[in-house]
Amino acid sequence: MNVLSTPLSGVVALEPKVHGDARGFFYESYNQKTFADLGIAATFVQENVSRSVKGVVRGLHYQLKPFAQAKLVSVSLGAVFDVVVDIRRGSPTFGKWFGMELSEENKRMLFIPEGFAHGFQTLSDIAEFRYKVTNFYAPSAERSILWNDSAIGIEWRDIGIEPILSDKDRNAKPLAEADINFTFERQ
Repeated sequence: MNVLSTPLSGVVALEPKVHGDARGFFYESYNQKTFADLGIAATFVQENVSRSVKGVVRGLHYQLKPFAQAKLVSVSLGAVFDVVVDIRRGSPTFGKWFGMELSEENKRMLFIPEGFAHGFQTLSDIAEFRYKVTNFYAPSAERSILWNDSAIGIEWRDIGIEPILSDKDRNAKPLAEADINFTFERQ
């Protein structure tokens, strides 16, 4: 597993070693020991899959503590621009974002610890997005930050069409008004 650097402490970009031949390919998308050796000691309890059409923006989502979720995200079909925002109060990168393309072609994954909001923009005609999480879905703890909050300044990809949003994401609060109970812990 190759580790790619990110500017957000705790967020880890991963590139699996892919073994391919005329039959197709094989790679390990998750191995508890490999992840532990990389400093990722997460226990995943649920895996979710979403399918989106081109132009869909989902996010920026998170769950409050004690229902917070760390996530391991990847794309099995198509391509997305995946975005993470630091929402840990006191963090030197609070309100900063990081984005990268995840696709069936590059097979990259992103590990997102608790204390980050997450979202993505579908770049391909259809994308299947997979995410393993460390805590169960808790509707009462679910929160969203406005996807285009100017204070964050995410540079979404220009794909030539208007974003397709859920009502929840369209009406989310900006970061300055968001309900957040995460604090940065120095390591």
